[in-house]
Formats: sequence, C-alpha cells, structure tokens
Amino acid sequence: MALHAAASSVAAFASNSRLRPTNSPSPRAFPTTPLFPSSSSSSSFAPLRTHTGCVRAAAGSNGVLAAGESPLIVCFGEMLIDFVPTVSGLSLAEAPAFKKAPGGAPANVAVGIARLGGSSAFVGKVGEDEFGYMLADILKENNVNNQGLRFDPAARTALAFVTLRSDGEREFMFYRNPSADMLLEVNELDLDLITKAKIFHYGSISLITEPCKSAHVAAAKAAKDAGVLLSYDPNLRLPLWRRPTVLERESWAYGKLLILSSEEEISFLTKGEDPYDDAVVRKLFHPNLKLLLVTEGPDGCRYYSKEFSGRVSGLKVTAVDTTGAGDAFVAGILSGLASDFSLLQDEGRLREALKFANACGALTVMERGAIPALPTRQAVLDALVNIIA
Repeated sequence: MALHAAASSVAAFASNSRLRPTNSPSPRAFPTTPLFPSSSSSSSFAPLRTHTGCVRAAAGSNGVLAAGESPLIVCFGEMLIDFVPTVSGLSLAEAPAFKKAPGGAPANVAVGIARLGGSSAFVGKVGEDEFGYMLADILKENNVNNQGLRFDPAARTALAFVTLRSDGEREFMFYRNPSADMLLEVNELDLDLITKAKIFHYGSISLITEPCKSAHVAAAKAAKDAGVLLSYDPNLRLPLWRRPTVLERESWAYGKLLILSSEEEISFLTKGEDPYDDAVVRKLFHPNLKLLLVTEGPDGCRYYSKEFSGRVSGLKVTAVDTTGAGDAFVAGILSGLASDFSLLQDEGRLREALKFANACGALTVMERGAIPALPTRQAVLDALVNIIA
C-alpha cells in the first residue's frame, strides 16, 4: 500500500452509501444541535439530504471554523465499544462483569484533543444500532465534530473485550466479522472536512481490509495534497491481520509524524532489531518525516528528529487500566503541535510539550476505560504541579 495512490473524486454521495436513513424507526435521532455553534446561525447543523433520502451531519453550511477556533485535527479510523473487566488480573472467562466503555484509538485521540480544549473531528463508520448511536452521541457530548461519521445498516458496531492483567496492561479479543468500521467507502468521505485540517491523524487498523483500506488511502492522499501534516500511530494489533505487510514502510512513507507506542512496534517494523537502540529507531526515518516518538509508559517517551533526539521522563502514578494511555499521549502532543508547528524545530519547547503529553497518558491510566479517563487541560496542568512536587 502506498499513500500516494490516487484519491477518488467525491462530488456527491453515491446511491449505495451506507448512511443513516431519515425514515429510521429508531427513537434516537442523529444529533442535530451544533457542535460548533455560531451566533449568526441557529440551524447550521441541520441534516443534509442526498437524493436517496439519506442524511449526513454537517457542522456548518460553509464548513468554516468559527473565529478564534483552535486549529482542526481530523482523526480517521475505528470507533468501537470496549468491554473492560471490573476486576483486574483475571481471564475473560473468569471476569465476573465488564464495564462498557467507548473506544477505538483514533476516536480516543479525537476526544482527548477536544477535552484538552482543542478542535477535533472524527471520520469513520459505526453500525446503525444502539451502540453506534451511543458513540455518535459521545462524540457530540465531548465537542468532537462528527460530520464525518457514517452509519451502516448492514453491519454492527465493533466490540472489543479487554483483559486487564494485574499490572494494568491489556490483551484484546475483537468482534468484527466484519464490523461497520471496516466498511467505510471512498464515496462516503467528507473531503472538505479532511482537507481543512491542520493535522490528519490515523492508525493501521483501517488498512486491514477493503473497502476501508481504499478510503484510508484516499483520505490520506487528499490531506497530503492539501498540505495537511500527517500523523501515524501504527497501533499494532497483529491478531487482526492475515498478512501485516501493509504495516511496512509504505504505511507511513508520507507522514511527517510517526508515533510508536511500544517496543513491540519498533521490533516489528525493523524486523526484530533492538527497539532500545537509537540507531535502530533512526532506520525508520524517511525524507518526509519530521518527528518520531516512542512512548514508554511510566518511563515517559523518546523523541527523534533530524536535528536532535532525547528522552522525557514520565509521571509515576498507580496504574488501574492502561487502555487509552497512548491515545491520551497522542492527543496531548498533537494539541501542542497544531497550535505551533515550530515546536518541531525547537527542542526545548518540544520537550515541554512532551512533558504535557506524558502527563496526559499518566492521568488516563488512573481510571478504567479509555474515553472516560481522558483528562482535561486543567487536570494535566494541576498534575504537572502536584505530582512532580
């Protein structure tokens, strides 16, 4: 797979697009209140009808962010339901009960950015079912622009059961055969939303199968051509892949920011080389890459650019559930970069931004579930003062 593959033109939604129909009998209608309200319009989020009677959500009639709005970060990929056991250290079969929580790495990042006070949007697909409606509502409640979210009447919203070991680390069992997120099509993309972003963030799960793989490639191509910074977090889940060769260098060949969340990801991408060797990590560099980050949980993170490299220590906290910690870190650093790309050239200010991102991750592991645990900006600032002190 190469991100330079040609993107299909999207002038209108095709007649077979799987969007939520206007005549759905479900009592829960798609949100119609503004995500980004403007004093000049009280109905800018009204549904837009296609000729097939389907609806899609729209943040505004002209798609322009309100004055003073933070730079937009668009997150592309999966949104699903995590079922997290109420007791750590047990197998799925032994767990007495599970807590339902919204999840999916790109969606987690989108909510994390909004909770930090930034501007974010999510592009993906969920099932036209109660879980799908719930996830759409959660995006809205967390001030995430959901105009790029689509509903599939023929597939269910993805589910993931998460085993929590006694140390808070996780193992996953997915139910997606196929799930709605795998069925997003090129003609369902909102390219206007994608191309007005400052950062386009994505993972690798959306590259596993068609038609979502083609939609992913088209979205990334459109963003790149519009001058949007591409951010890639592989989010390695090998059990989901039949042939994970798509995760090779082509997956991030045009990205300017690569975020690796485990030693396992480095070992995989370098074909088994030492993930702690800086020379090995630098083998992942390509001409377009501006910054490479490696998260190391409670130990913080490593950073590599063409000019400098180093390590930023993390905050020491008691981990309850590490689900979403890496996504919180990503939300923290993308929020900083969206406000000021010059961080990429200023090591001192980059280190401060990474310290903030580390704190985002640390606070997230102190609660169960991903999205429910994502911190606010004030909570992060307080932690940087109180925990360090």
